[in-house]
Amino acid sequence: MSSTRLSSPRHILRVLVLSLAVCGTAQAAAPTPFAVQAVTITADGATRRPIAPGIYEAAYSPATQALYVASAEATTGTQGGVIYKLDPETLQTLGITHTNDENFGLAMDPSGKTLYITNSLNAGVSALDTETGRIKAQTTFTERSKDGSAYGPRKIIYDESQKALYVGGVGDPGVIWQVDAATLQVKAVIQNAGKWVTGLLLDSDAHRLYAANGGGEVLVIDTQENRILERWTPGDGKEWLLLNLALDKSRHRLYVTDHSKQKTVAVFDTRTGKMTNRLDTAGDSLDIQFDAQRDQLYISHREAGTFSIVDADTQKTVRTYDLPPMPNSVLISPNHKTVYVTIKTPPNKDYSASGAGSIARIALP
Repeated sequence: MSSTRLSSPRHILRVLVLSLAVCGTAQAAAPTPFAVQAVTITADGATRRPIAPGIYEAAYSPATQALYVASAEATTGTQGGVIYKLDPETLQTLGITHTNDENFGLAMDPSGKTLYITNSLNAGVSALDTETGRIKAQTTFTERSKDGSAYGPRKIIYDESQKALYVGGVGDPGVIWQVDAATLQVKAVIQNAGKWVTGLLLDSDAHRLYAANGGGEVLVIDTQENRILERWTPGDGKEWLLLNLALDKSRHRLYVTDHSKQKTVAVFDTRTGKMTNRLDTAGDSLDIQFDAQRDQLYISHREAGTFSIVDADTQKTVRTYDLPPMPNSVLISPNHKTVYVTIKTPPNKDYSASGAGSIARIALP
């Protein structure tokens, strides 16, 4: 269940900041010029610029032809977050939307007119109008984990066939919400999704949703019935904490990262649910994307401070970029010529960020 409200465009909210309150309204900043930010070119040829403490995921809007970056503005004594609108070529700031809540995961509708945001610390989801830069709707999930704590919405994904969102809830046991994309009302709740729902991937043609969790499981979910059909595990007797997923449909391969336990990428056969390989040469792996057009995998490695390109046929690393200190999320541009990587800084003892996070733009060879 959820409580949903529309925001008032008359409210002007100031920027707040935290690390990982109540969902409120938000308003885009006034149309004033933004200072030009310093951009550096790395030794590997990537373009990079700092943005703000506590940045997380990025998304691209075909409607505004702009890049959007979620930030929790993670500095001590500040609450709330910001959505940054960037030029995808120069990485310069085009707009800023201040929000009451810290921002984490992003999903764009196909038209690019609505950006959906998970507010992990406040158990909510927001919808931003990309043309006005205003938050136009919000919802707060009311379910509680078995210890009584609120779930933390992490990953969010848009399902065009149902005009709905799937949102993974971090808790024990985890849940997955199906939310109406227009109203943000909860349509269904998938219960008992394992310890911490960490990653989601949609195969809309097959009506399947894959979900990874911290208990080392991959859930296979029927999106027509919102029912868990299968639970896959690596089956090697080792402890896994699975995170993000990528699907190579033609080879029936599902890739799932493990950043902290096995520090590798598990490869599952989607026909059998069995793990068939590990990409150990990739090292600790956080986010992963499959580019079918180029037949490549793109992987961020937080501990190593690197980003790698992997040949999807041979499953061998073909190029590595140094992007210290902590590469985070990965986004492929619509024309498949560019990859964007968000980069975090190590947390302080109070979970605030030790410095400004940044974004890198990599022109694919």
